[in-house]
Amino acid sequence: MKKIQMVDLKSQYNFIKKEVSDNMLQVFESSTFVNGPMVKAFQADMENYLNVKHVIPCANGTDALQISLMGFNLDPGDEVITSDFTFAATAEVISLLKLKPVLVDVDPQTFNIDPEAVEKAITSKTKAIIPVHLFGQCAAMDSILELAKKYDLFVLEDNAQAIGATHTFTNGKEAKTGTLGNVGATSFFPSKNLGAYGDGGAVLTNDDELAHYIRAIVNHGMYKRYYHDVVGVNSRLDTLQASILKVKLQYLDFYNERRKEAAIRYSDYFKNHQNLVTPHIAGACNSHVFHQYTLRVINSDRDALVDYLNKREIPCGIYYPVPLHSQKAYIDPKIDSANFPVTNQLVKEVISLPMHSELTHDQIDFITSTVLEFFT
Repeated sequence: MKKIQMVDLKSQYNFIKKEVSDNMLQVFESSTFVNGPMVKAFQADMENYLNVKHVIPCANGTDALQISLMGFNLDPGDEVITSDFTFAATAEVISLLKLKPVLVDVDPQTFNIDPEAVEKAITSKTKAIIPVHLFGQCAAMDSILELAKKYDLFVLEDNAQAIGATHTFTNGKEAKTGTLGNVGATSFFPSKNLGAYGDGGAVLTNDDELAHYIRAIVNHGMYKRYYHDVVGVNSRLDTLQASILKVKLQYLDFYNERRKEAAIRYSDYFKNHQNLVTPHIAGACNSHVFHQYTLRVINSDRDALVDYLNKREIPCGIYYPVPLHSQKAYIDPKIDSANFPVTNQLVKEVISLPMHSELTHDQIDFITSTVLEFFT
């Protein structure tokens, strides 16, 4: 059996090696390393795939979040509500723009932001909501969009982990995550479902006016070279990375289906286990693309399981070990930790097993049997 990796990028690369090399060679031969034709071609392909009017490539997923927030033209001190159980980048960009991150608890089934907690946190200073489609699963967007409409709020989707996921509205209409709110931000970090071979990101929107503004922000505030109409940043997707992403986008649905198949196989092994809670799957699983396969370990010692797996050379991850409200950078004496009962429990229980499109049946069988062995 091949050595188990948390993410097996080398095997994935070997499968598409010629296509990637051919595209990269085109970039070298054209020597258009910044904003070259390959960036525009990837952008067009992405717009077509997501059925969204505007894809604005940028340097990384964190920039995508920050630039999207800049597009809202909020004032210092304005409040932005987001999840307490997520990677720090989501709150980080709020703070960098001198806005106030308002953290709320999450749903125990999906680990995504709890709409009821969102509504309770809304004040006269609230201007936006950032739902995170955590681990690849779509947040409760029907409820979030209803709240945004009711209270006149912007919605910025943190879609860094869920590219390719589909949300089915209560009326039966479907749309890709990242295209549901005012704007979406995604990441092309190498380990993502659609990953570059370096950093990369994109802003997604159907709003023509917002897209026009954001296109200037990503390029020093310029529409015309050396004429700076707005305050911007320098955040562009490298042409070489675009050439790689253009190849990999063709395989994204295949990659996501392989991840779903692996997740279902995992869950079949762990089904009804007294110490394990498997990931929630809604309907036909279209709303979850399994960037991570994350279990909850209940009535047992999660950290002991981590050690047990590591000793048997099975990698695993804890996403995330500390809630944002307890991180030094975001501690607020006015925040009561008791307001986050779900998050406080999850950080003690979650464990993510290897998840990628190259996982084999024998690897999954070995991983699952080892996990089950721990509890015997």
